[in-house]
Amino acid sequence: MTAELARGYAECTRLTRRYGTTYYWGALLLPRASRRHVHAVYALCRLADDIVDAPGATLRDSAPTRAALSGFRSRFEDALAGAPRPGDDVLAAVAHTVASCGIEHECFDRFFDAMAMDLDVTRYETFDDLCGYMEGSAAVIGEMMLPVLEPLSPRAIGPARSLGLAFQLTNFLRDVGEDLDRGRVYLPQADLRRFGADPANRVVDDAWRAVMRFEIERARELYREAEPGIGLLPPASARCVATAHRLYSAILERIEARDYDVFTGRARVPTVHKIATALGSLVHRPQLSLPAVAGG
Repeated sequence: MTAELARGYAECTRLTRRYGTTYYWGALLLPRASRRHVHAVYALCRLADDIVDAPGATLRDSAPTRAALSGFRSRFEDALAGAPRPGDDVLAAVAHTVASCGIEHECFDRFFDAMAMDLDVTRYETFDDLCGYMEGSAAVIGEMMLPVLEPLSPRAIGPARSLGLAFQLTNFLRDVGEDLDRGRVYLPQADLRRFGADPANRVVDDAWRAVMRFEIERARELYREAEPGIGLLPPASARCVATAHRLYSAILERIEARDYDVFTGRARVPTVHKIATALGSLVHRPQLSLPAVAGG
């Protein structure tokens, strides 16, 4: 590995450990080579997300942010083409991961198109509309990660997509207050009207609790849809995904423990719990939904 690639992967690891702790602790259960590929995919998504989540990206003139995202995408495409620009060590590492694992390039087209949507769309009328956005911001992340995990059957793609959606919806529920500050509401407008809830009020009342209970159950159904995919992965990958599944779904429990208050603080899973869950996965075989995937 060249010095540039080594620096790039090291920075991917740093970004994952700082901002994507669930990915970081889950990936620790993978062999070192696979671990760095998880970090690389995460780092690309993190850097793009940071661009569209910059202060004022949606609330004010989005032209500078749009230019920044377009420039970042262009630099990534150069790296994919084997010509990373000077100083783009992270993107060179991501491109190396894409080539090494055989990740389809069109996944990144869907991803960047979804990132651009955040500069134009601030509300989603229905859950189906929201899923149109999450196709490129979440489901496709599952598709990107799958080649790194080396599934035993092509049937793993559906559960991988569901897990990506579950993670994203969990983020939306956890980050309602932060997204309001950016001028965005990801909870479907039809659901908010159905329960008479308005996140702009930043008040935890009966209507807000009702819509949050509804969306949390929707997220849990996605986690249930993802479970059979664990049984379609080799042991190390199964432990990794099972750990991430447990840790991310635990955020929903933390939201409930806060009485659905997602306005005055962030629901977090303590680091000690993340470490304990990862260590437990090393000792205990993941509970796989084998009957659901028999014959895969």
